[in-house]
Amino acid sequence: MTDVRPPADDLGVLSTLFRSEQGGHEQVVLCQDRESGLRAVIAIHSTALGPALGGTRFHAYASDAEAVLDALNLARGMSYKNALAGLDHGGGKAVIIGDPDAHKSEELLLAYGRFVASLGGRYVTACDVGTYVADMDVVARACQWTTGRSPANGGAGDSSVLTAFGVFQGMRASAQHAWGDPTLRGRKVGIAGVGKVGHHLVDHLLEDGAEVVVTDVRGESVARVLARHPRVTAVSGTDALIRAGLDVYAPCALGGALNDESVPALTARIVCGAANNQLAHPGVEKDLADRGILYAPDYVVNAGGVIQVADELHGFDFDRAKAKATKIFDTTLAIFDRAKADGIPPAAAADRLAEQRMAEARAHASR
Repeated sequence: MTDVRPPADDLGVLSTLFRSEQGGHEQVVLCQDRESGLRAVIAIHSTALGPALGGTRFHAYASDAEAVLDALNLARGMSYKNALAGLDHGGGKAVIIGDPDAHKSEELLLAYGRFVASLGGRYVTACDVGTYVADMDVVARACQWTTGRSPANGGAGDSSVLTAFGVFQGMRASAQHAWGDPTLRGRKVGIAGVGKVGHHLVDHLLEDGAEVVVTDVRGESVARVLARHPRVTAVSGTDALIRAGLDVYAPCALGGALNDESVPALTARIVCGAANNQLAHPGVEKDLADRGILYAPDYVVNAGGVIQVADELHGFDFDRAKAKATKIFDTTLAIFDRAKADGIPPAAAADRLAEQRMAEARAHASR
């Protein structure tokens, strides 16, 4: 799945939105509340399969154009993710512009919730980078179309639990495809980013018998993992991690981890992680395939979280949601089989399967 690329100037965002083959978004809403300082973008890519579902990212973007483009790319990714997760939801995403540590407030979150509510259920929000369960509890006071809430407020709680579980299932499927055995026992796995999702992934891998190496820009995140698991090794920086003789590389931080610098340096046979939009630009998926590196498409394996919050809309049942997230193993294997049969990289095979489901839904709706 190819991201929308940045235009030469901020005004070029509209041209990108309407003309790009990678666009096709149904609706983009720019939100501003001067009293609270809220500046946000809500992007709805598709409602072919149902109401758009996707999280809210709170991030200090370098420019408004960067924020809009991130929302567009993330929303499109959610359409594909929800389609392959078997959910009756389209794709949407929201970004709040600003430093969450400095700018987040109750007033701002309530103002944001009112904007989401104004869409009348076309977009259902949840947590993402920079937002947490407690934030969704606040947003829910202004908007009924809010998931990722705390159990005390009728929600499912931390969606990173099933996100990590799903990534682990995708990693097991990758191991099955690459080595003929669905286990990471005895394999060296490097995790870049041990925050909300990554530290849960560490638990699954250690329980499975893997050797785990980690890095994170936040020293406190690494310290938390090492305090719980003394046999985990930490290295300084992603560059050191990808050169550490890995069997599996798991990008679990922000996007763009697979690029022209990192791919040639990779030692891993498999790339499978929780980060969104891991491919920095078109062609990276072919570079990985040319090097014999098996790439598990990010939006397939990290769908556990959206499966969890989607279940919340029906009265959350953890066992039911976990059973659905377990199917990520089968979906990942099916994508590898399709890629082999069609002679294309797994990322392209995943796109074809997702687009097929969305096209079938649109065709059915037009009858």
